[in-house]
Order: sequence, then C-alpha cells, then structure tokens
Amino acid sequence: MSTVRRLIVVVLFPGVDLLDVTGPPEVFSLARRESDEAAAYEVVLAAETLDPVTTGAGVRVLPDVTFDELSTKRIDTLIVPGAVEIDSRRRVHPLTDPHVVARVKRLADRTRRVTSVCVGAHILAAAGLLDGKRATTHWSTAQQLAADHPAVEVDADPIFIREGDVWTGAGISACLDLSLALVADDLGEAVALSVARQLVMYLKRPSGQSQFSVPLEQLSTTRRIEDLRHHIMRNIGEPLTVADLAGYAHISDRQLTRIFKTDLGTTPHAYIESARVEAARSRLESTDATLERVASACGFGTVDTLVRAFRRRLDTTPTEYRRRFRTGGA
Repeated sequence: MSTVRRLIVVVLFPGVDLLDVTGPPEVFSLARRESDEAAAYEVVLAAETLDPVTTGAGVRVLPDVTFDELSTKRIDTLIVPGAVEIDSRRRVHPLTDPHVVARVKRLADRTRRVTSVCVGAHILAAAGLLDGKRATTHWSTAQQLAADHPAVEVDADPIFIREGDVWTGAGISACLDLSLALVADDLGEAVALSVARQLVMYLKRPSGQSQFSVPLEQLSTTRRIEDLRHHIMRNIGEPLTVADLAGYAHISDRQLTRIFKTDLGTTPHAYIESARVEAARSRLESTDATLERVASACGFGTVDTLVRAFRRRLDTTPTEYRRRFRTGGA
C-alpha cells in the first residue's frame, strides 16, 4: 500500500503559546504509531527565519523550515497557534502581528484545511479566513473576536468547531481535542481513540463539549449576584424557581432577571440549568450513582429531564458522557 503523505505545518512567531505548538505534533506522532494504515504525517514548524523562536512560556523552539521554503509545497493542514499579552489591569489581548497574518493568508491558499488553536482564531479572522463562518476561540477573548470581526459568527462554548475545511479550537489544552478530531477525520475514530488512550485523555471529547464549567465563568461585579450563585450551588437539588431566587435576594422577579442578564449574560433559568448540568457532570465522572440518583440530586427530577439538558448543553447523553469521562470509583 502506498504511503499518503500529509504535510502538517505549525506556524511559529515570537510569544506563541508553547502548548499550542507542541500539543498537535504529539497527537500526530502517536497517530503514526497507532495507525494500521500506511498514512503518514510529516509535521514541521515554520517561522520567518530558522532562528530560535521564544514562546510565551519563555521556552525557545527551533523552526524546521522558513515560510519562504514552503512557497512551492502543497500543505495538508495548517495549524495557527495563538499568543496573548496581559495589560496592567490583567486583561488578555490576543496578538495579531500583520506580518504573521499576511504569511498565514498566503500559506492558506496552498492548504487543504486550515486550523487555529486558542486565540489563533484572531489571526485567521484578520486574514479573512473566518468571514461568514462559525468559529470558536478561548472564552476570554471571544467577545473581542466578535467585536473586531462582525462577519464571523463567534461561539465561545464548544471546544472546537468545524466549518468545511476550516477548524477552530478553544482554550489552550483543547489543541489536543482538535488534533484528535483531525486524526479521526483522516484515519477514523478507532485510531483517534487509540491515540487518546495513549495520551490518558479518557477518550476524545466531542466538539459540542463546553470549554468551560460554571465555576470558571466570569465573576460577577456585584455581591448580590455572587450570593445568588453560591445559593444556587448549595441548593442545586431544590426547585430553584425565579420566584424562589427573587425572594431569597429580596427583589422582584423582573429585577432578578435583569441582574442575571446584565451580570452573567443569561437568564436565571438558563444559568440554573447550566449549574445543574455541571453538578451532574461531576457526579457522572466520579461516582457510580444511577442516573435516577444523579437526576434527583442535581434538581432535574427525572432522567428524561437530565438527558434533555445534556443534549442541549453538551450535545451528548449522560450515559455517553460517563463512558467517556469516568475517572474512577467512589
């Protein structure tokens, strides 16, 4: 059987996130070892020159090729990592060097599929490669991506999104999930799952998996909403209606809804459901409790309600979620 060569190019530039650069090659390397097919990945790191590139972690990385050396090569997959800078108020700002953007745009013209990792989506967007497409990025810069590029439909929740031959990945560690999805697309689910086992990832996560949990959401600006959030988590198995929460906070139902919308960008009902799903995820990962017990303990009432919430929030079922992410017996 003839070998199918797939040239994978990872873009390097100063300040790039280290895991964005090293994670995908590890996945493709394991895929070569696990695959029974004759397909082969050739992974190269490309930069402006062959001089060492200092990453955001301070670790220097040696490029394999220059961008100019790729000018006549056909690229299978272009991986664009991200880089950020932190201002004096500890706010995160993605870096989009115009020269890097121009290089990525030219490389994309000779590439079968283009991918970004984390805030690398900002570089793809600046190159015009995400216009008219749905895309994701790290949750901390999603609002900026949407504001800077109105032609892009930004969805900050999934760990990765595929739009034809353009793939975008979320937070830094999601580079492994994105890379596994690329392997599955090339070589099949069986190979991807074998690689995931080698990485001790408890199988690969589906694209609909949320990239953040309720406790990681942006903290509210008022003590009242924080008190309500803690009250919800302490009483997750209770009914928790809007009227209940409004009574607890000594405000009207309308004012409660307005506070949730302003501070958390969602409705009380949607937030409570996300909190219940988060609580259920924890139980499914760490206990052997039946679905009936999980549903009851997390306030869903019935297994059917639990299943519908999981399908809505995570695009999977509780049973499938437990199969993928079970971490040990209680």
